[in-house]
Amino acid sequence: MALPSSFCICSIFLLSLAFPPNVSTVHAFIGTYGVNYGMLADNIPPPGSVVTLLKAAKIRNIRIYDANHDVLTAFKGSGIEIIIGMPNGLLKDISVSEDRAISWLKENVEPFVPGTSIRGIAIGNEVLAGADQELAEALLPAAKNVYNALDQLHLADRVQVSSPHSAAVFASSYPPSAGAFKETILPLMRPLLQFFSQIGCPFYINTYPFLAYISDHEHIDIDYALFRKNKGVYDNKTRLHYDNMFEAQIDASYAALEKAGFGKMEVIISETGWASRGDDNEIGATLKNAKTYNLNLRKRLAKRKGTPYRPKIPVRAYVFALFNENLKPGPTSERNFGLFKADGSISYDIGFTGLVPSSAASSIFSTKGDGFGGWFRSSYSLLYTTCTATLLLILMS
Repeated sequence: MALPSSFCICSIFLLSLAFPPNVSTVHAFIGTYGVNYGMLADNIPPPGSVVTLLKAAKIRNIRIYDANHDVLTAFKGSGIEIIIGMPNGLLKDISVSEDRAISWLKENVEPFVPGTSIRGIAIGNEVLAGADQELAEALLPAAKNVYNALDQLHLADRVQVSSPHSAAVFASSYPPSAGAFKETILPLMRPLLQFFSQIGCPFYINTYPFLAYISDHEHIDIDYALFRKNKGVYDNKTRLHYDNMFEAQIDASYAALEKAGFGKMEVIISETGWASRGDDNEIGATLKNAKTYNLNLRKRLAKRKGTPYRPKIPVRAYVFALFNENLKPGPTSERNFGLFKADGSISYDIGFTGLVPSSAASSIFSTKGDGFGGWFRSSYSLLYTTCTATLLLILMS
């Protein structure tokens, strides 16, 4: 008996639901948006609730600053990609021998994979910009030992080795084409970049227009720092125009890498954000500015486009931070970078939904109830119901 065309169409549709295409990735970053999950607080939600929060927000990439076992256990099966941090205090010990790196991996990585998607290990944080020369000299040997240990454990093709830097590694960054590493850092930076180039690791940089603005607010246009409409900056050497500081800082990194001999290396932003509150001298640390920066940043990353100097390489960034962390030392701003408050509600509305209701919530970045997204979901549901009914009628006839 010849089957009606509706049977064939519906069969294909329903089979596509039952057997979705196999999607896999070998990268340490899905898409373009990630968040830093810091835990220097005594009042934030437990890791299990954080998984719920991240899934609701559709955030699929996080960085944590140590190998917290509670987090790694809670994130099992979540599908969220994690970069775990190896604290600076461990680097000197790990740099001594590969065996110590293997022991650390067997305790903090191997027991959790593949159930937990550990995709990277950040070796230290902002090491080369610090005052500890011994620590800086331990960075490369520690990174090599961790990579070799991963290779021995057959994890090197799954877990990436990297190390994030601060803007203090640059001698200059304005205009973007003038970006260059400090001469004092180059003897350690070049061999580190050479190693990361060999293993295919990007250059990770912590980029904060917020910090640049508060340090020189008399000369920096706040609109330029916040992605708002402004006259921008023109780079005479490259003849490129920049309408926001975020992209200018990224291209300064590319310029510095070029000058060091690594022009093909990708730049990924390991930290960026804006504080919603600060001390009196932290000009611009307001709730309004934090919302503006993070909302415009999210919109910018959602476009999946590159910078003026590297237009074909989509910008990828981890926002700092997931929560306000009440135990962080330093100025008031350090405790007020969170997209979410300690109770899991949103700090301000940029389109996310918190664990608890908030008066700040709205429909930013949402298609719920109207528009194409609402139409598509309702039509999709109707098609599913219609096809199921059609199949049942045909099979029973």
